[in-house]
Amino acid sequence: MANNKINTNEVCDILNEIMEYELAGVVRYTHSSMMVSGPYRLPIVTFLKEQASESLMHAQLAGEKIAGLDGHPSQKIAKIQETNRHTIKDILEESLEHELHALSLYKKLLTSVENKSVYLEEYARSQIGEEEQHSLELKIMLKDFS
Repeated sequence: MANNKINTNEVCDILNEIMEYELAGVVRYTHSSMMVSGPYRLPIVTFLKEQASESLMHAQLAGEKIAGLDGHPSQKIAKIQETNRHTIKDILEESLEHELHALSLYKKLLTSVENKSVYLEEYARSQIGEEEQHSLELKIMLKDFS
């Protein structure tokens, strides 16, 4: 019979990794929104600011899950790679890369909690759906540049 109990330490570690990465997303998207120029500036800045707000909400959700599991939410932020490339295409490509990595973190969480916690499994699946949606949006936005 399979072990149907979650490994709380492992889950909290993954959630902290998610929280730190989502907090890095707040900084990344905020910075990117300041760097956009050109005729499409306004809608792209709006999009990036929305992504920053959503990253903060995702970080807070992960932190709440950690606290609920009697873990300790991290005060760290994941390392942010600064490429110093600020064309709209570069910003969108970096955003897509960011979303795909976030997606991989939520999938890692799902693997850890699957068939062990309905609540955490549904949380992970919901976040996976959101990250997949963001990735698709960015891919569509990038079509004009190919």
